[in-house]
Amino acid sequence: MLALMGTLRFTHPTYCGSAVPGANVFSFTLPVLLLLLLHSWPAIAGDADSRPDFVGRQVGASCHAAQEELWQESHHDLAMQEATATTVLGDFNDREFTHAGTSSRFFRKDDRFMVRTDGPDGKLTDYEIKYTFGVAPLQQYLIEFPGGRLQALSIAWDARPQAQGGQRWFHLYPDEQITHDDELHWTGLNQNWNNMCAECHSTHLQKNYDPLQKSFDTRWSEIDVSCEACHGPGALHVDWANKKPGWEKQAGSKGLTIALNERQGVHWQPDANTGTASRSKPRQGSAEIEMCARCHARRSVISGGYVHSEPLLDHYLPRLLDAGMYYPDGQIEDEVYVYGSFLQSRMHQAGVTCSDCHDPHSLQLRQPGSGVCLQCHAANKFATTAHHFHKPDAAGASCVECHMPPRDYMVVDPRHDHSFRIPRPDQSVTLGTPNACNNCHTDKSPQWAATQVQDWYGQVPQGLQNWAETFAATRNGDPRTGESLLQLIRDSDTPAIARATALSQVGPYLNAQSLDVLTQGLWDDDPGVRAATMGMLEQLPAGLRVQLAFPFLEDDVRAVRIEAARVLSATPAGDLDDKQQALLEQGIEEFIDSQLASAERPEAQTNLGNLYAARGQLLQAEHAYRTAIELNPAYTPAWVNLADYYRGRQDEAAAEKTLREAIAGMPAVADLHYALGLSLIRQQQAEAAVTELQQATTLNPDSARYIYVYAVALNSTGKPDEALLVLQGAHNRFPNDTDILGALIAFNRDQGNSEAASRYTKKLQALLPSAPR
Repeated sequence: MLALMGTLRFTHPTYCGSAVPGANVFSFTLPVLLLLLLHSWPAIAGDADSRPDFVGRQVGASCHAAQEELWQESHHDLAMQEATATTVLGDFNDREFTHAGTSSRFFRKDDRFMVRTDGPDGKLTDYEIKYTFGVAPLQQYLIEFPGGRLQALSIAWDARPQAQGGQRWFHLYPDEQITHDDELHWTGLNQNWNNMCAECHSTHLQKNYDPLQKSFDTRWSEIDVSCEACHGPGALHVDWANKKPGWEKQAGSKGLTIALNERQGVHWQPDANTGTASRSKPRQGSAEIEMCARCHARRSVISGGYVHSEPLLDHYLPRLLDAGMYYPDGQIEDEVYVYGSFLQSRMHQAGVTCSDCHDPHSLQLRQPGSGVCLQCHAANKFATTAHHFHKPDAAGASCVECHMPPRDYMVVDPRHDHSFRIPRPDQSVTLGTPNACNNCHTDKSPQWAATQVQDWYGQVPQGLQNWAETFAATRNGDPRTGESLLQLIRDSDTPAIARATALSQVGPYLNAQSLDVLTQGLWDDDPGVRAATMGMLEQLPAGLRVQLAFPFLEDDVRAVRIEAARVLSATPAGDLDDKQQALLEQGIEEFIDSQLASAERPEAQTNLGNLYAARGQLLQAEHAYRTAIELNPAYTPAWVNLADYYRGRQDEAAAEKTLREAIAGMPAVADLHYALGLSLIRQQQAEAAVTELQQATTLNPDSARYIYVYAVALNSTGKPDEALLVLQGAHNRFPNDTDILGALIAFNRDQGNSEAASRYTKKLQALLPSAPR
């Protein structure tokens, strides 16, 4: 199914969306064209001529017949197929489906499967279904467009049995009015198979994007997820098996590019006291887990081509436990798949791998239902009412329903959280996070569930994931959360992904006494922790930033190197000696290549624009921003960064013009009105600025920053009473926001409201004991 990917840093990706047709084409000069030609094709890691070839599943099927049989009809086998009477599951017998006022018709034309639906111009057009995508619980359909593009239709077939509500057409965004000019329309950029989906549904996928023609020539060695997708190119293995000349050189590895052997010679030893088995020897690597994570993770692409046996973070950067992706306690929220969840788990810490539970060829559980858990957790201890307090045949007696609660994605696809957590309805009461109990007991309150748990166990079971309060407070802007973040970072028992997340959020709370956490994070064994820490160095003085970041331009892992290069990108050449400058230039080239691996994405182009702007390469910066806008005129960060680029050049009129052009196409985007308001303030057009800032707060009332700036603007234009009214309402909604409290103190003092000023001062001091009295 459509995998929603993120991007590296600088700008954050939008949700799945589409480009609005009719973007202006930016004409660029010869130096920029030459730069684009030089950097259009990021080199695939390693020497392509020396790497073994992909030979196809059939070559090895005779030797691996048992694995071949298991793989047949698996979800990997059926990940993508040509549309035929055998592979198409949907009803194309002249069936109609209506969404957002558009009636689409599914029908047959000779041997072809067709759909009449709205195209990029909104007009009903007949399209041929070229490929099926997935098989259960839903099937999507791919349609060919010019420029080598395949687009995923947003109307999908519900493949579940009719008794379960299936055997019907449905829209993947049922609650939204998706029309041809909407960011989520099926013909747009973010429903494009080539850049959103292809790599994880076919073997040895080569995207082959041409940034000059803005077209694809995407190829694969096999249309589905076959043997070499996981085991790597098989030519040397075949040579070894056939004892071709030179086969002896491959004797140690059997010619395999990657050894997925973490379970080889390992067994799980039962412990009668705890009822939980332990691994007979520690897991020494993560090759298997990282292999699965290539596709079962929400991640950014940071290389031009994956190489088997290289670390995951040489080619991808997984998302951390970010707001909007995960709940504060780490439970899955958006479509993040399973890798980030699994890294949080006690199972991961104990050495469990994916194939301990899942057969890697059939993809089925090794034992049905709770049986897969009872392989390692004794039934006489855990499959009892004394443990789960439910009838044996009830859903509450199921291990996965309690410890891996499911969440529906793509409307009909329930996916289980792989953090293997203890249900915490008490946190649902205090933080609003979901809990497994109320998944079943929908007629009860979280408080009821919390009371039940307390009564059963005599306490609130804590579990491993003990960062919910800290991350919730951080997301709410509570200035008192710094110490708990630091404790989380310093606790070596905290899973690495949680420590990395804490490090990515610790910036506002850093001081001279807490800088040790940055050193600790930079030298952590986990590359994700190192990369997250690197981003925090931007807040340090230039000299200290260079001192701390420079050694990591030579880190073993690409994700860390390119983040170090990005952080150091604005370092003046005169501050470095020749050797250091050469090393930095090498890192910056690698960062540029990491972004050009996704050159068709506006996020990557905006990242490049920010890099070039930081280095004073103004022509390249403007071109990159314009390219991002051309790729997706609805991508707000490109417009805002382009305007800020003009501001940096002291061309405020161009900044204003850019933002007004963006607002003309996207009048309901708060960020654009806010940026325009700031531009007008800089141009001393205060009244016009207030209008734009007010519009920003109306469109995004959840932004404390927007409300604060609006109130300051009101006060500055001689409207202190209005400003105080706005601030008081904002304080009620955002009681921990120190900027709002500071403004309330200052404005009340200015108005002679000493009692109110004193009251707000006490509140500020409660949040910041060091605040002046």
